[in-house]
Amino acid sequence: MPELLFNLRGVPDDEAEEVRALLSENSIAYYETSPGNWGISQPALWLEDTTQLSAATELIDRYEHERMVSAQAEYARLKAQGQVPSLLDNLKSNLLRVVATLALAGALVYLPIKLLG
Repeated sequence: MPELLFNLRGVPDDEAEEVRALLSENSIAYYETSPGNWGISQPALWLEDTTQLSAATELIDRYEHERMVSAQAEYARLKAQGQVPSLLDNLKSNLLRVVATLALAGALVYLPIKLLG
């Protein structure tokens, strides 16, 4: 029976591609399911042969640990160089979204009070 090996929902494309390559390089038989036409199905990598589960899990765990260490090192490097965006930088770069969200929130608070009051 197939075993869920790696959930792809919310996973960046480069990470998914690296996990696929890692499994293929180590001769681990898997298949992939897509999110479907409406995005409600589970995009994932499934293990075909459950006897390979421990080896596959160990490979993915090692890969995820290496990716985490690399991301933390990159963040520390950017922080040391003063290139990590602040909250204010993020708000400025998404100004239209912030204003629209605040306007919607204000409308959702104002309208019920006005209609019921």
